Amino acid sequence: MRFKKLEVTSEKKGIKRLLASRHFIKTLLSVLIGFAGGMLFFYLTEGRYMDSLAFSDFYQSMLLGGLLGLFITNSPCARNKC
Repeated sequence: MRFKKLEVTSEKKGIKRLLASRHFIKTLLSVLIGFAGGMLFFYLTEGRYMDSLAFSDFYQSMLLGGLLGLFITNSPCARNKC
């Protein structure tokens, strides 16, 4: 009888594994692109015509853009489960 030697390698655990995953990086990039899109949308629609910049509206546009980016990458259809 011949036995093969079992090679055991340690896997990354916890936060290191999460930060190294391709899906996390893809999600992070999509959220950042969504933030930038929200800023651009605010500037092109309301921002350049306002004398004083209302930061609450600015942050709302950024937040909605980021959530849209998050939804696009994490929706069931994006993961081929629809």
